[in-house]
Amino acid sequence: MSIRVYLAGPDVFLPEPAVWLDRKKAICAGHGLTGVSPLDALAGEPARWTSLPAWRRIALCNEAHIRGCDALLANLTPFRGPSADAGTIYEVGFARALGLKLFGYATVAAPFLDRTIAHLDGAAAQAEDGSWRDPDGLQIEQFGLFDNLMIEGGIHGSGGMLLREDADSRWYNLGVFERCVRMAAEMLVGVAG
Repeated sequence: MSIRVYLAGPDVFLPEPAVWLDRKKAICAGHGLTGVSPLDALAGEPARWTSLPAWRRIALCNEAHIRGCDALLANLTPFRGPSADAGTIYEVGFARALGLKLFGYATVAAPFLDRTIAHLDGAAAQAEDGSWRDPDGLQIEQFGLFDNLMIEGGIHGSGGMLLREDADSRWYNLGVFERCVRMAAEMLVGVAG
């Protein structure tokens, strides 16, 4: 029986997302894992869900997909700002609460602090104590982590791992994803691929 892994991330916003996610599922299969896409039809979807607004149905289906998986692979590449996609972050927390093993990857290696300062485009200031503050005087998280400490804390707490590498293409490089899948497979099923 194959280990089912949910493919979380903003990939659903790419042009031709089903084609892209099928590529990721093929990589998973090559390493002995079954990739589950947020775009996959949900077997046994309750009939009452069809009358719900699209956004609500999507949320329920994604949560059901996650419940049916053994692990979650999250694309944490910064999305429309210095942090990962908000929906992906929710899915990471949801999967962590369910006890799933979490794996994260990103095609950007810079730490969260550096990305946040760059995003503020010169509006961040360093205080006398060495902390960084945004234009409202709020402290910017600076633990040297890739993203908010709760994301990395959840991933590592689940026994999973986070892989971050600078790639030649933020959205269309599958190399980092494949390395993450290989590491996940080694941890989940002992497949060296």
